[in-house]
Amino acid sequence: MRLHPLLAGLPLALGLSACTTAGPLPGTPEFAAARVSRAYDCGLRVDRGRIVGHMRKDERHRFALANAAFAVKSYKAPRACDAAERASVQRDVAALARR
Repeated sequence: MRLHPLLAGLPLALGLSACTTAGPLPGTPEFAAARVSRAYDCGLRVDRGRIVGHMRKDERHRFALANAAFAVKSYKAPRACDAAERASVQRDVAALARR
């Protein structure tokens, strides 16, 4: 049985598309750490204590590890944020603090 040439490359294309997702998944401590780090990059105030206070003990540890890694990356290569990104990050951080 011979496959159509386009179908033969389908598994490879699907595998590569999975590799293009940028950043941690929403709802994870790593996502929270990434958003907190980005908020600092954007010059926003962040209530880390409140955000961490809503997490379970195991999530707090994961958050701390991820936050440290993001802080190092941010320090080495800070990026500016435009108004749209700043508003998006501000909404995310506010939602994390209410969670």
